[in-house]
Amino acid sequence: MSNQPIVIVSSYPPRLCGIATFAEEAREFIKKANPNKDVLVISHTDGEGEGVFPLIEINRYNWYEPVAEKISKLKPYVIHLQHEYGLYEYIDKRGIGDRNEGFLKLLEAIDHYPIVVEPHTIHGRITDFEADFIYQLCQRSDVVFFKCHYQKWRLDWSFRARGWETPKNIMVVPHGARSDKRWGIDEITKLKTELGLDDLNLSDHLVGMIGWIQTNKRWDILLSIWGEIHEEIKKICGQKWDLFAAGTLRDPNHKHDYEMWKSDILELQDKGIAHYYEFIPRGDIYYKVMAICDFIILPTIDETQSGTLARIIALNKPYVTTAPMEGLTAQTLESGGGLLFTTKKMLKEKIIQLACDENLRMKLGENLKQYLDNVVSWEIIAEQYNYAYELARDAKKTGQTVNLELEF
Repeated sequence: MSNQPIVIVSSYPPRLCGIATFAEEAREFIKKANPNKDVLVISHTDGEGEGVFPLIEINRYNWYEPVAEKISKLKPYVIHLQHEYGLYEYIDKRGIGDRNEGFLKLLEAIDHYPIVVEPHTIHGRITDFEADFIYQLCQRSDVVFFKCHYQKWRLDWSFRARGWETPKNIMVVPHGARSDKRWGIDEITKLKTELGLDDLNLSDHLVGMIGWIQTNKRWDILLSIWGEIHEEIKKICGQKWDLFAAGTLRDPNHKHDYEMWKSDILELQDKGIAHYYEFIPRGDIYYKVMAICDFIILPTIDETQSGTLARIIALNKPYVTTAPMEGLTAQTLESGGGLLFTTKKMLKEKIIQLACDENLRMKLGENLKQYLDNVVSWEIIAEQYNYAYELARDAKKTGQTVNLELEF
């Protein structure tokens, strides 16, 4: 049993993809929690690395067959699949997608092994398609991970409204965050030098807006009012705070907004109140760029932003973010580490409040430290994965489905 590998199915670096980055980090800590087991990855064809098998050719309608064959040869201890709709959507020559039918066929093909699935998109108000897909996903899996408790209880409400029985094999496991990426105040100057920022004449106080520059991230919300905010902070607390906007383009479809927002940032930079720093948001540099900021602004209009938020939590950085916004709002309420806004006026007020209240920044940062250490550190999440792996293995041995309590 000990030499049976844990097999992860996911996109994987060097692909510039949030799920790929997540899978790489999760794999690291799953391995630490299972030192006697290999942790292998079956990825899309652009995945690379030791123990990585790049087999998923999503442009083939039967892409899942080589994956199932490889899993059969590996004889895994458990199969841990990362799911995002876009990762497994086969699109035919007419441009019509299969609505992730191949993913469900994969689950059927590997049904004799313990299966856990970690879907990264579970909307609170699900469409009919999403409801049906999640139902079928749960039917074909031993354990399914949701990131937030609200996702589980909202699913119960949604299924009951349709007259469906709610699956009992759903386990809430938050997005993991690293506990080894915290720098002290005395280390920030060295970090700025390491990042090549010495010549930028940065202010001692930085408000960060960090990550991939995409249309749905809505950097323009803050850019449009930063000039006013900058002046108000100086007037109220006598300090100079600069906006530090850092990231780059990932999706070519968002190039127009990227170029427009970058131009806006450079215009603010010319006025001496902001700075732009271009970098690829992954790996250690992502953490270091965030670490030099006093707090982070995370505007968005349609995503949970769990990957970006996980880095904010890892660094214990206070933040301001959009609400109500799925898991983003849920984790902000649960952690007590951020402030929420729903209008430009509120965003402006929250930023000024954080900039002018050091005690509030320290309080929110301490809340995030406690949340990281006690709830979402990868060490804790990896143990929860291991518990789920045992549940899945027991389910296969006994033929009994996993039965977990509902939230409410």
